[in-house]
Amino acid sequence: MILVISGCGEQPILSSIDNSKITHQLEVKQVLKLPEQKPSLPEQEPSEDGLVTVNNPTSIEVLLNKQRKLPDGYVPEDLVVPNVPFYFDEYLPKKQMRQEAATALEQLFYASNEQAGLNLVAASGYRSYATQKQIYENNVKTKGEAHANQFSAKPGTSEHQSGLAMDVTTADVGFSLVQSFKETEEGTWLAEHAHEYGFIIRYLEGKSDITGYAYEPWHCRYVGTEMATEIYEQGVTLEEFFGFTPNVS
Repeated sequence: MILVISGCGEQPILSSIDNSKITHQLEVKQVLKLPEQKPSLPEQEPSEDGLVTVNNPTSIEVLLNKQRKLPDGYVPEDLVVPNVPFYFDEYLPKKQMRQEAATALEQLFYASNEQAGLNLVAASGYRSYATQKQIYENNVKTKGEAHANQFSAKPGTSEHQSGLAMDVTTADVGFSLVQSFKETEEGTWLAEHAHEYGFIIRYLEGKSDITGYAYEPWHCRYVGTEMATEIYEQGVTLEEFFGFTPNVS
């Protein structure tokens, strides 16, 4: 059957998939033990474009948003393809994540299937600056700047470029990236357990005035188990966790 995939700033992609072939043949791996991490946000000066260029782009704690961008030309050096199901078969760069995040994603997917019998499916991970630029500009052209700014990051400010984010979905929503994903069994499980594997739901419901983006229950950001657990237990955004007060007007 033919499905349309959209969301998180990407344009619809046509793909055919046999859901019966999705399997979770993943190895049980030891849960990552990360060094103790403390909330910290390095002091930085705005660039010529008015955005702060982060000086810790390789840190799993890096904060990226509409005010904070990656250095020009940044590409993660440890991108790999996690061993999880994707909604498409062919190799595309968006299958990639940084090694640590990819290993954690494998553990998360394995646990969801082994513990709850669920079938999470990966949709979109790493995006280059050029790809994000194309996505953003196309969204502005087709949907208007206001809509684009709600769902699509400007190039250089996207968490996908960091290699620490992965959008996930499930068959119950036609493998789309839609807010109704939260109502599926996979979406509910993810919201309640992602932190146990180092991920947070980055763009929370009712927090768009802080994050600058609409609610995205599908967007998982890796920050490590300790920080993810603290953020989950406090019910806050990454901005609030760091005490960052953004201007998203």
